[in-house]
Amino acid sequence: MQLDVLQPDSAAAWYADGLKFTCTQCGNCCTGPAGFVWISEVEISRLAGHLQLSVEEVVERYCRTVAGRLSLKERRTPEGNYDCIFLKEQPADPSSGTAPPNRRKTCSIYAFRPLQCRTWPFWPENLSSKRSWKISGKRCHGMGRGNRHFTFKQIQALRDATDWPMNPPTSLKVKKKAEGSGQNADGKVDETLA
Repeated sequence: MQLDVLQPDSAAAWYADGLKFTCTQCGNCCTGPAGFVWISEVEISRLAGHLQLSVEEVVERYCRTVAGRLSLKERRTPEGNYDCIFLKEQPADPSSGTAPPNRRKTCSIYAFRPLQCRTWPFWPENLSSKRSWKISGKRCHGMGRGNRHFTFKQIQALRDATDWPMNPPTSLKVKKKAEGSGQNADGKVDETLA
């Protein structure tokens, strides 16, 4: 009997020492070319509880069906970009150093954002090579910067997550204990760290 020898994930070798990422809340990951923000039925239920709407109302108002799956809707901006329906423009604090002044886009459902958003930027396409990471980093100013360091193991767990991770890449501290509001499938509360 011959046993197969498992080869190390060669694409992952470039980030074996981990990666830095700290969300700057610039909103760049929530706008750009048309795309998809996939959302599961469980996440829709969590979002419905947060918004105090029925699941059906959330789907009708905020989702679209694409090839049998649900994605959050997008809005076309005057600049020609597509913003996630939950990306809201807010006045920026001029002293915060955000650019451009007086314009800041933030996620209005940040604590209830879908898994796809929670695991950014640790997506397979960004992790496929150092070059891919750097290309994405041109739009995301938190990639490769900041004080939060993710180990190889943490990156792999985020890349492969199937439900809300307990410690996702984020810039907010969130503690929600209401039924279905930020709880993982195993009932643990999603407590993100700054």
